[in-house]
Amino acid sequence: MLTKPLSKKRIFYEWILKVLMLLSVGITAALVLYLIFYVFSKGIPTITWELLSTSPSYLADRIGILPDILNTIYIVMATLIIVLPLGVGAAVYLTEYATNKKLVGIIEYAAETLAGIPSIIYGLVGMLLFSNNMGTCLMAGALTLVIMNLPTIMRTTQESLKTVPQSYREGAFGLGAGKWRVVRTVVLPGCVDGVITGCILAIGRIIGESAALLFTAGFAHTVNGVVEGLSSPGATLTVALYVYAKEQGEFAIAFAIAAILMILVIIINFAATLVQKYFQKRRSL
Repeated sequence: MLTKPLSKKRIFYEWILKVLMLLSVGITAALVLYLIFYVFSKGIPTITWELLSTSPSYLADRIGILPDILNTIYIVMATLIIVLPLGVGAAVYLTEYATNKKLVGIIEYAAETLAGIPSIIYGLVGMLLFSNNMGTCLMAGALTLVIMNLPTIMRTTQESLKTVPQSYREGAFGLGAGKWRVVRTVVLPGCVDGVITGCILAIGRIIGESAALLFTAGFAHTVNGVVEGLSSPGATLTVALYVYAKEQGEFAIAFAIAAILMILVIIINFAATLVQKYFQKRRSL
């Protein structure tokens, strides 16, 4: 079958579109590389073992971010322990059990709306709901971040559940398995990559959040254990970056923290890619 040759006008339009797409890719890549290079060049020379392993001391004129690192770990652990069962459970119910499509649509719309709310509003709500009752502490910040990350976990798990073929469920039902057994042994193992991806995305958002924690978690730079730390005020790495840059004018330390955060983000994105490739390979076997 003969094809009609492209007109010169069509060829010109396609050439323009290719140039614009290449230009867009080049500008995006250049901005990302420039940002990484600029932050690393400013921050990495300031990173020392003393900075990473000590607490700040105004008497000794020493700045350390060990409390901020520990507070970040504590708040990530507390948030994930609460948000994962809630998000995955809600997604399983909406996808596998709920029969009222109108109710499901309302809940999904509410989740999408929650995902688009600015984090500063979450901070104000968290201050009124949690900080006023529990005091300013890491746990209040963690509960605020649970509300923030619940839509992310729920939606990624839902989309992953929908990718499990319906024939798998029907085959398990045909063998006499009950609903919960089908969900537990067939559906959830088939969508574990989506759950892990949502978990990694949530970790990235928790680590990078500062606005909500300014109102709920506080600014303290004190080394505490897990239990004592969650019940005490504390600054995460992003809050510490804000404090050192905005309040104290320590821009060298702020860039060091920014470099550490950027390294963490790169590691998280790399881990998400590896997890996705691993489960894709496992499914293809």
